[in-house]
This record gives sequence, structure tokens and C-alpha cells, in this order.
Amino acid sequence: MRKIRAFFRLLLFICYTIYLIVHLVIRSLAYGIDIQYSLQFRQNWVRMLLPHLGVRMHVQGTPPDFPCVLMANHRSYLDPVVITHDSRVYPVAKAEVAGWPIVGYGVKVSGVLFLKRESAESRRNTLQGIADKLAEGFAVLLFPEGTTHAQASTLAFRSGGFKLAAENGFPVVPVAIEYRNPEDYWIGDDGFLPHFFRRFGEPSLDVFVHYGSAILDSRADVLMSLTKEWIDAELLNIQKSF
Repeated sequence: MRKIRAFFRLLLFICYTIYLIVHLVIRSLAYGIDIQYSLQFRQNWVRMLLPHLGVRMHVQGTPPDFPCVLMANHRSYLDPVVITHDSRVYPVAKAEVAGWPIVGYGVKVSGVLFLKRESAESRRNTLQGIADKLAEGFAVLLFPEGTTHAQASTLAFRSGGFKLAAENGFPVVPVAIEYRNPEDYWIGDDGFLPHFFRRFGEPSLDVFVHYGSAILDSRADVLMSLTKEWIDAELLNIQKSF
């Protein structure tokens, strides 16, 4: 039964994603690129898709609707999707995602910044891209741990995004993401299809997304410390509720 459920959910995922891609491509050819429309349409796509995949969202706090850097802990490749359920943001994703079948092209046309973490030039270009999007009035989503993991609290944060926010006067909004079942963590070399068939064959998947208050400071180390403290405390609170 689980394999059958996963198979039909995969078909739904493919159909929904093709719909997203075709709609945005045709619209951009007809009317030009409208990123605000693309972000809204992607959010509607996520809200239609997740329930059909068995994902149950538990959201607490107020998602920001102003230019800011959302800093979230990282559990799964699904994290950017669950964030865009309530926030119209530019996620920064690993460059490898761009090469995923169907998924890669879908995220390209819907507003994503890609990063090759092993490339210093790519990191510089991505930071510049983040600064540009913030200046244009968008929110940007970063995962400062740099990788997914199964530790109870956050790993050490990378400082680049915090320096950019501090130097340019943009607020940081901390976000805690947790999954009820640790097997839903998408970590290591776990590929797209193996993980999908293993976990989306289950009846449901519970994900908790908690938004903190905006933090504004001209000191990057203070921004990073306060963000990490809030996320670690919130993860502990979520875990205690299970």
C-alpha cells in the first residue's frame, strides 16, 4: 500500500510541477517576466501540492511580508517548500537541485538563487544576488548551517548572510523547522526518488515551522548569536511537544 501511495503521489507531484513550469513559461513569453506573480503562483502551487503529498503544516508566528533575511535550520530538501507555503521568498538552494529532473527547472522559473558552496566565486555572486533582491524589496531565505542534518540543535552557522544583513541594515527573521518523525529528515546522500518512495508512502508527514520576531543589529556576530539561540530554544520546545 505504501508503494502504491508513493507512486500516485509522485505522479501528482510531476503533474503539478509540469503545470507550474508550463504556466510560468507561457505567461512570461506572453507578458514578460513578473517575479511577484511567479512568487504568488508558486505559493499557490505549494498550498495545492503539499496536502496531496500528505504533508501537514503546523505554523506558529507571523511570516514576514517585508524585505529581510529569513534564517532557518535545515532538516530536509523539503524545507524551502514548506517555507514558501506561507512566505513569498527567494530561497537560496544548493546548485545540485537545479539538476534534478522536473524539480530543477520548476524552481528556476519560480524564483530561486542557486549556490555552489565549494566555489568562492559562486558564494560571492550569491551574496550579491541576495543584496540585490533585498534592495528590490524581496525577502530571502538562507540556511546558514549549509547542510541538512539530524542533530537536535543547530550546527555552526556560516557568517556571510549575517554580515550582509548587518552591513546593509536588513533585519534577520529566525525560523525553526522540525519534523515529527526524524525519518523525514532528508540528509546525506539520500537521493530524490529513494527518499520520496520511502517517506511519501506514509499516510502523513508532520512539519512544524515557527517564525520568530525580526532582529536588527549592525553587528553580524550579534545577529548570528541571537538567531542561533532563538532557533535552538524553539527546536527544543517543538521536540518537547511530541
